[in-house]
Amino acid sequence: MNKTVSFKTLGCRLNLYETDSLASQFVQRGYKVDDDFENSNADILIINTCTITNQSDKKSREYISRAKRKGALVIVTGCMAEQYKQKLSSEEQIAFVVDNKHKNRIFDIVEAYLNGEFKTIDDFEGNVFNYQSAQNTFHTRSIIKVQDGCNNFCSYCIVPFVRGRAISRPIDDIIKNIKDELDFGFKEIVLTGVNISRYKYQGIDFEILVEKILEIPGEFRLRIASLEPDDYSDKFISLFKNSKLAPHIHLCLQSGSDTVLKRMRRTYSMSEFYGIVDRFRKIIPDFNFTTDIIVGFPNETEDEFQETISASKKIGFGHIHVFKYSRRKGTKADQMPNQVDEKIKNSRSKILRDLATELTNQNLKSMVGKYQTILTETIDKEGFIYGYGENYQRIKLKILNPKTNTFYKVKIVGIEGENLVGEVVE
Repeated sequence: MNKTVSFKTLGCRLNLYETDSLASQFVQRGYKVDDDFENSNADILIINTCTITNQSDKKSREYISRAKRKGALVIVTGCMAEQYKQKLSSEEQIAFVVDNKHKNRIFDIVEAYLNGEFKTIDDFEGNVFNYQSAQNTFHTRSIIKVQDGCNNFCSYCIVPFVRGRAISRPIDDIIKNIKDELDFGFKEIVLTGVNISRYKYQGIDFEILVEKILEIPGEFRLRIASLEPDDYSDKFISLFKNSKLAPHIHLCLQSGSDTVLKRMRRTYSMSEFYGIVDRFRKIIPDFNFTTDIIVGFPNETEDEFQETISASKKIGFGHIHVFKYSRRKGTKADQMPNQVDEKIKNSRSKILRDLATELTNQNLKSMVGKYQTILTETIDKEGFIYGYGENYQRIKLKILNPKTNTFYKVKIVGIEGENLVGEVVE
């Protein structure tokens, strides 16, 4: 075949998982994958888009426009393809606009096209879970999709409209996928989905799923990417005593104000959120919580914003991903009165970002003198090796004969910028 394909992936870990699987499929069928999308002269350019915010749309559109100028076979997929399918399909330079249900069939779509078969997307049977295990990926960690879609319909969120209702992947498929990835040599497994704590398949819930994954033999680390605040059982929380399960969760707060949470149609109060954090930290005091927060939600007052500031300080997040509220057509929040002025959004965003930096630095300082197990990922020109500890903090090491994709037990001896500095211990 001797053809080249290049991918650009925007947005969430679900997209990363799906791109990894697609790329691996192309490699196994004789294609070359060019990982430098911006400068690529590949025959096929695939943009896996995101539409969670206006900025996501803008970035996706920029990459689509660049691809169209290159004269390649351009395929647009992902959530923006769902949201704007009709408009994108009318653009001559885009060969295919592939919805999320048929994303797993992109290789077959390309092959049919190159073989001169005139087929539409609907000629292929789609499935949001039918992705092959990815041996050739863009990441050191292996991302595993366990769930898709959401039933919450938060008032600001477009995801249920572009990803659909919640659906869980068969557990046997998940276990096989993980065992395949471990056989390929991956040492960290990251579970992902839209709302994975609501996993439910034939009586098996998320707690049982995690238990069964931890029972898989071998030296590996399991990381749960992101969870919604929920009434987690003591048994589930106690699973984090297992050294295989990383003591870090991205727990989505969105606002520290109960009144804003109600307008967002979130399903918890701040007292419940604090309770979740406290219960985890009673088991593991250094448990690292990172989060998403939206500023400038419709009718957000200064007092409500200050409640978010206070909550962030009280919880001590290791990292905060700050979003300015972005109106999404079709959501309830888009129709709400008293939309917050963009200048106020920008001001609040800066204040929260500055606080986030301060909290991250405090979190890093608290780790000095403690121990972590790093999984190494990259080596720089000076011979320093970098990776992440179980708390999902980046660690820098200087060791003889450094190896990537290797676990090292280290003592944290300092901080350099946003990195912890470690020394290997016996």
